[in-house]
Parts: sequence; C-alpha cells; structure tokens
Amino acid sequence: MKHVTKVHYHSVSKNLDVYFDDDSQAVFSCEFLRVHSPSAEVQGHGSGPMKLVLNKQDVGIKSITPVGHYALRLDFDDGHNSGLFSWHYFVKLQEQHDTLWAEYLERVIELKQSKDSVPIKFIP
Repeated sequence: MKHVTKVHYHSVSKNLDVYFDDDSQAVFSCEFLRVHSPSAEVQGHGSGPMKLVLNKQDVGIKSITPVGHYALRLDFDDGHNSGLFSWHYFVKLQEQHDTLWAEYLERVIELKQSKDSVPIKFIP
C-alpha cells in the first residue's frame, strides 16, 4: 500500500501536489478534491448515490491537518471540512482521476440539460 510522503498546496493555482512513497506524484485541483470529498455529505449515506457538488471552480484550501499517519483533513474555504483523505483514498483518486473527473463532468452536463429542457405539452 502506497503512503503519502509530502503534500504541497499552491494557493494561486489552487492545486495540491501529493507525493507518494513509490516516487509517484499526483496533482489535484481543489475543485476535484472538493467534489470528490470522502465525507458522507458528498459520498452519500449508506448505499445512496454520490451527491453532485456544483460551483466549486474557485474553491481553495484554508488549511491541511495531518490525522495520525494515515490521512489528511482538508479545510476548504467554502466551509467544508468533514471527511478524511486517507492515503488509500489519495491512491484511488490518483489511479482513477481521469475517469472520476469525466464522470463528474458528464453528471454536470446531464443536470444542466435536464434543467434547460422543458417538456412541452400540446393541448388540442
């Protein structure tokens, strides 16, 4: 199991660099991390579907707090700070980044299309 060895937050670009003990690195935007937060609020409770978090393009990170030797608590500047980003979860995000981001963008597009579409009822 890979472990996180270092993180570096870029406040201007709002990206978080995550370094692993296998010498790999991942760069996550704050928006990506916020909409994929491991919190129950975002992931859903129990077997419920993952919540669609919108309008987080400008979100940043206020603080990063280590939790033991296994996770980080990210305190986002929109007030969200629940859920722990474990090393295991960071590895998942690294391995599935492109797929997770594409699925998220697809869900956003579907929501926008469903909001913009108004069923027309013709009455003879």
